[in-house]
Amino acid sequence: MRSNEIFAAAAAVLLSTALAGCGSGVDPTYRGRPRFSTSAPLVNARKDPSYLAYAVPESQLHAYPATRSAEFSVHGVDVSKYQGDIDWQAVKESGVAFAFIKATEGGDALDSKFQRNWAAAKAAGIPRGAYHFVYWCRPPHEETGFFKSVVPAEPDALPPVIDVEATPTSRTCKRTLYRDEVLRDMRVMLEDLERHYGKKPIIYSSVDFYQAILHSGALSDYPIWVRSTKYHPAVRYGDRKWTFWQYRSDGRVPGISVAVDQNAFNGSHQQWREWLADTTGLKAQPVVSAAAKPIDDRGIEKLIEDDPVMLPSAMKNAQ
Repeated sequence: MRSNEIFAAAAAVLLSTALAGCGSGVDPTYRGRPRFSTSAPLVNARKDPSYLAYAVPESQLHAYPATRSAEFSVHGVDVSKYQGDIDWQAVKESGVAFAFIKATEGGDALDSKFQRNWAAAKAAGIPRGAYHFVYWCRPPHEETGFFKSVVPAEPDALPPVIDVEATPTSRTCKRTLYRDEVLRDMRVMLEDLERHYGKKPIIYSSVDFYQAILHSGALSDYPIWVRSTKYHPAVRYGDRKWTFWQYRSDGRVPGISVAVDQNAFNGSHQQWREWLADTTGLKAQPVVSAAAKPIDDRGIEKLIEDDPVMLPSAMKNAQ
């Protein structure tokens, strides 16, 4: 055997070993796009693979714009290193009631602004929690282990969050997301975090991930934070009870120099006070000005759902 053949054989062995450690491995038929083994449980009358099923009649969609976020009393933000250096005192004075801060991704990627944001948000008096972006090619215990090594277990912190989405742009993780496998891995992570932090973790989900993986009440014993930037959650998530709603990705908040995600809590200010006290022991600040409710001046034509769409392969697999 020539030296280059020996090298190639050795490389193949190393590659197969590496892939064996990637949870359910790498799907050899993957073509650089997110794939699910199941699709939306709702009827796709259009037979259109790019169609995310509606839970309300299309004739009623005009009554469910994302600008209905203004109906909710309590609003917050979620941030990462991409928001740069944040003036958390200005954020607090603008009426922001809570913040979720990116901490980790996968088993070794630390958000470079996490430590600063974590300390400064607390110093400003903003209830804050940390979130972990799931990388589907690491074993669950490695992901939660890394998160636990970075995020302190503080009684007054909001519950930890796992951010579950398809990752079509990942160059290293080409795993097909089979529903049973993903739900199993998620439960391992959720239970591990709950044991460590003493709080039931929150699941953050994009629309396509929810309709492919979390539909039909899956993991409904955990609170969910939903994303829907064009419609009210009732359109994309049906009657699933949600705790937080990410309704905007292009928000503007004093103290943050670039666009930021904005979120609403599903309840009145009194319900927020009760939820916060029960979860963290903190007392929510009273609403003292209209600034606590962000003005959403987006026109209907600007409400663009920027979640990835379901793909033809996913729809075919489900039929």
